[in-house]
Amino acid sequence: MACDWLLIDGSSLIFRAFHGIPRTVRSPDGHPVNAVRGFMDALARLVSTRQPRHLAVAGDADWRPAWRVELIPGYKAHRTAEPVPPELAPQMPLIDEVLAAVGIDSVGVPDYEAEDVIATWTARAAGTVEIASGDRDLFALIEDPRVSILYPEKAGLTVVTEAEVTRRYGVPGRSYADFAMLRGDPSDGLPGLKGVGAVAAADLVRRHGGVAGVLADARLTDSQREYLAAALQVVPPVPDLPIELPPGRRDAYPVDGERLTALTERLGLGSATERLLAALAALARQPSAD
Repeated sequence: MACDWLLIDGSSLIFRAFHGIPRTVRSPDGHPVNAVRGFMDALARLVSTRQPRHLAVAGDADWRPAWRVELIPGYKAHRTAEPVPPELAPQMPLIDEVLAAVGIDSVGVPDYEAEDVIATWTARAAGTVEIASGDRDLFALIEDPRVSILYPEKAGLTVVTEAEVTRRYGVPGRSYADFAMLRGDPSDGLPGLKGVGAVAAADLVRRHGGVAGVLADARLTDSQREYLAAALQVVPPVPDLPIELPPGRRDAYPVDGERLTALTERLGLGSATERLLAALAALARQPSAD
């Protein structure tokens, strides 16, 4: 069934494309374009299989916002220890150029991450929303039956609903963020509460309703209380950035054929461009949710 909005975590998709496509894929002049081609093909597959009425891509304008790091110094510290690979960095602005020429809305907000852009769009979008991302922080946005996550796994994309969150983590649907704050999450640099593993974290969520309830009712040390208060500000995606919901669709694609043709020839994207435009032609024929 077609969804009203397909929201793409651009950075998540780009990194998966970069690591999933051989780095021997290069432009006619010898520069790596594996992430560009992989991103375009992944986007085409998503549009073809999910059949959205609207589509938008969110970007990480800030990989590690200072305001989050100030509250939790270890927040996503791996992004400093493991920077963007040298062969990927020059491809990222090329992807932005392709999206602009095709006519796909792509937005990043200074001092915020893609998850915050997606949370804001989700709060403002009418109808059903599917979010394509490998970032589990976005599980906090799941809202049956309106919002689900398309989460990449070895077998392909898994549609994560509230029931699936409960099956995996033993917590009520949208409580994954509270669970992660209590248990800890090394990928996000969240230390969690000492001695609290997955089972204990799930039990605390069920008994207290979440971190706010734990702060109000549970016996905590001063350091635990300080950490959880900070985590409540850091972890949940921000749902009210000062941005508008983009149009999410065009009457026809591409919007700048001359520019797209030049990019396709310069980067050797021929078949990838054709596949993406074919998928978007079907999107343009979908009735709008507006």
